[in-house]
Amino acid sequence: MKPAQHPTALKTQQRLADAGITAQVVEFEQPTRTSAEAAAAIGCTVAEIAKSIVFRAKDSGRAVVVVASGDNRVCEKKVSRLVGEALGRADADFVRQATGYVIGGVAPLGHAQPVELLLDTDLQHFERVWAAAGTPFSVFPLTPAELARLTGVEWSDIRHEG
Repeated sequence: MKPAQHPTALKTQQRLADAGITAQVVEFEQPTRTSAEAAAAIGCTVAEIAKSIVFRAKDSGRAVVVVASGDNRVCEKKVSRLVGEALGRADADFVRQATGYVIGGVAPLGHAQPVELLLDTDLQHFERVWAAAGTPFSVFPLTPAELARLTGVEWSDIRHEG
């Protein structure tokens, strides 16, 4: 683990600082693309990873970003009800265009275009969670309260039961 050096991770660091969050963005030699990879690199549980899952709303074409606990499967039906339209899969090009980030590095802030953002209520169970910082090798810690304040989003039940 080392301080961020990648330009995208440094932008995330600046956005956090601008928001009054003192979290340090860090980078790893090994990828942190998946929740399991990130948890292994950080030394935390998979559930403490705030993973970003991107969907494409079928009618409007807008991006829907769900920031979920790393061990939760996202229930598309719940998310669809919350955003008011059916969801489709987002391919790598769509994710990059809508968020400005590559899959495996989607941060919960600083998106290239306006997105519909949802936060998994289960993240509130932890003192600290870890989110991607814009690259598949960078992450940052923050409290659930900081995540909610940073995004301006309420908590939602998005976990797949089953």
